[in-house]
Amino acid sequence: MAFVAWDQSHWWLIKEDYAFGWLVPVFVLYVVFDRWPRILKALDACRDAAPAPRWVRIALGGAVALCLIWGVLWFLLGSFYRAGAGTSQPGTAAITMGMAAIVLALVFLNAPPSADAAAGESGPDTARAGADASPRSAIPLGALWREPRVQLTALFLFPVLVWGISAPLVSAIESQVSLFLLRRVVTVVFFVFEILGLPIEQQGNVLVLPKGSVGVADACSGIRSLTACLFAGSFLGAVFLDRLWKKIGLVVAAMGFAFLTNLLRSLFLTGWAYHYGPDAITGTVHDAAGYAVLGLTCAGLLCLIPLFNLKIGPAVSQ
Repeated sequence: MAFVAWDQSHWWLIKEDYAFGWLVPVFVLYVVFDRWPRILKALDACRDAAPAPRWVRIALGGAVALCLIWGVLWFLLGSFYRAGAGTSQPGTAAITMGMAAIVLALVFLNAPPSADAAAGESGPDTARAGADASPRSAIPLGALWREPRVQLTALFLFPVLVWGISAPLVSAIESQVSLFLLRRVVTVVFFVFEILGLPIEQQGNVLVLPKGSVGVADACSGIRSLTACLFAGSFLGAVFLDRLWKKIGLVVAAMGFAFLTNLLRSLFLTGWAYHYGPDAITGTVHDAAGYAVLGLTCAGLLCLIPLFNLKIGPAVSQ
């Protein structure tokens, strides 16, 4: 992770879209610190658990082995690419993906064995008997998630996978995402002004207004707010929510908020340019609207957290 942070810091310096990356190491350390009691509890659960059925061990072992091999290959590929070509988006992406796979695999592999499994190293017959007598011998496929080592690894998902958000997207992917968002923003802004009866003309990514033309640049597509809000939603979900579906729901909500607030920003700037001219939206107005997008999104996510944590159940009479 230290190597990945050093590699990504180049992009945090030169790309404003990823300036939030400087917060990633701090937030990673905070999440690990916040989850430390749960990590210790998960380690104890690994020691106290009965041996898993053989097919479970084979399935998990094979998946972890493939994950580790895949991670090592990508990490080495990105490192050699960086050594030869210098800092580059493909090299950073490969290093980041490789690190994530390696760390998650090592967390799983270094989980302490159960007491029965450790005793089985000196007495295989006893271990086999304990495994056969364990009620976990009939564990269903869906219960793989309940395996103690899997639960331990899950506690490190955010500290490991969040680096994928702070790494710059490969240019081809970033341009396609930006172009997709840009077209949606321009189309919606044009449609709203048409509905309101305000004369406006669309020429590609340029909106022709009575007092001049406004070009919707790639930066106005919302790609910056999307990455920043995705990071904010991931962090808030990791800290304040306890279920995986809630965390995913908050991340999806963050992306939705980022798109909607950026759309409101584009409508506001276009309306401002409509009344005061295109030159009026440069400088302070433009920057203030951009920061307002992030502020509104974070406020919306904070308001959603109590709703996700709301527990609805039958009232218990005393």
